[in-house]
Parts: sequence; C-alpha cells; structure tokens
Amino acid sequence: MKLKFSYPLFFSGLIALSTLGACNQNAKTADNDADSTKMDKKMSIEPLTETDDFANAKLMIKDVKTEMVGTDSVKMMVNYDVTNYELTKQTMDMNSGECANSDKGQHIHFIMDNKPYQALYKPENTVNLPLNSEHYLLSFLSRSYHLSVKAPDAAVVVHFKIDEKGNYVKLEDAKTPMLFYSRPKGEYAGKDTQNLLLDFYVKNATLAADGYKVKVAINDTTFTVDKWQPYFIKNAPMGDLKVKIQLQDASGKDVSGDNTMVERTVTLKQ
Repeated sequence: MKLKFSYPLFFSGLIALSTLGACNQNAKTADNDADSTKMDKKMSIEPLTETDDFANAKLMIKDVKTEMVGTDSVKMMVNYDVTNYELTKQTMDMNSGECANSDKGQHIHFIMDNKPYQALYKPENTVNLPLNSEHYLLSFLSRSYHLSVKAPDAAVVVHFKIDEKGNYVKLEDAKTPMLFYSRPKGEYAGKDTQNLLLDFYVKNATLAADGYKVKVAINDTTFTVDKWQPYFIKNAPMGDLKVKIQLQDASGKDVSGDNTMVERTVTLKQ
C-alpha cells in the first residue's frame, strides 16, 4: 500500500514545528534576559518624603514604677501619655501600603539600650532589669507601617539607673550625639521584601552635608546619608541581611560613645 501525503498539510506541520522551536528559543532567551536583568539590579536606598500629618503629636512618660523580682532584679512599669495621636489606628498617607505594615495599627516603639524595639499598642510597658544597672530608653510614636513620627514632641529619651535597692533613679539627660536603630527588623517575606524601611532616630545631632552623617552598611554595600529621613532598601538579596548604622562627624570620622553604632541581622524569604 502506498502512502499518500497531503503536501500542504505536511509542509504546514513542518512550519508549525519550526515556529514552535523558534518560540521556545525566544522564550528561553527572554527568560535569560529576565534573569540577567535581575542579576544586574544593584541594591540601593531610596529616600522617602515623610508627611507632617502628626506635627502636634506628643508622647510623654507619665510615671515609672518598680517592683522587686527575686533578689537581683526589678519589674519596671512605664506608663505614657499620648496626645494628638491615636494608637491602633491604621496610618493612611502617601507611603502606606508600600512596605510591611502592622495590622494592629499605630503604636509606640519602645527601645531599651538600642536593642530591637517592642511595639506597644497600649500606652504602657513592663520590663525586667537587674539591680545596679544603667540604661537609655528611647520611646517614640510610630505609624502603622513602623515609620517613626519625627515631630518635636513625639519622642522621649530617658537616661536612668536601677539602684541597689531596686529604685528607678533618673540621671542627667544625655547631651552627646546619639543614634538609635529602628527598622528593618525581623523577617520579611513575599512582597514585603521589595521595600525594606530603613529608619533610625537621631538625638543631640543634626545631619547635614557639612555636619553629622550616618554611614549605612548593608552586607558589603555602604551608603552615607546626611538627611534625617526614612529610606527604602531596594533589590536586597534573599537570605540574611546584615545592617549596620554608624554616626559620623562632619569630617567623616566615626563618633564613639553610647548609642552611636548599632548592628542588626534581618532575614528575607521568597
């Protein structure tokens, strides 16, 4: 039996196969180009414009109480007064929705001795501290997406000690330049890895082109900023991200002393 070919159908099949191969090749090329583009992207920090919606917001420490815990430490209870600012409310401004956000709303960042902050959704907090210890406590109002409110009265810093009897003793306010770390913090996943909020708090120093600066080291990449404002870290690699902030003087020399350098490690996941 002889086989019969329908020549138009046969050649159209060849053309289809050829076209499919070309499409697959183009798809591979496109994928390679996309991967190459991803690899070409360099990590950067992008300044944000901070709104002044909370210019009259005010945070004050109303009282501090201590209570002995065992024989060598105390439970310290801090109560705040919050004015012209609503805790637990979602912040709605130009930057909301662009980075990680707390579903519990606006809060207070409680930073003891420049360690990772506690988010307070009520104007109070309790911590345990050892006897005969000296501390710095920075508290400031935070938007729901963790950006600090930098209004003049939106933060309070106290320098204090817990004496040998467990009493809270307020010390003289620090007058030296200080730098406190806030964000980024913890773990980020999915879309939250696209814009990492870089935010810090400066006290007793003014950042300027001819003044104090902050050197920001993220893994092996270093940036120097001379404006006190928030930033987005973009194109950060997945995995552990080491972040270090260092206060520098006008000549570019690292400032030494309490609360002038902080290091953190945060984790990014797909």
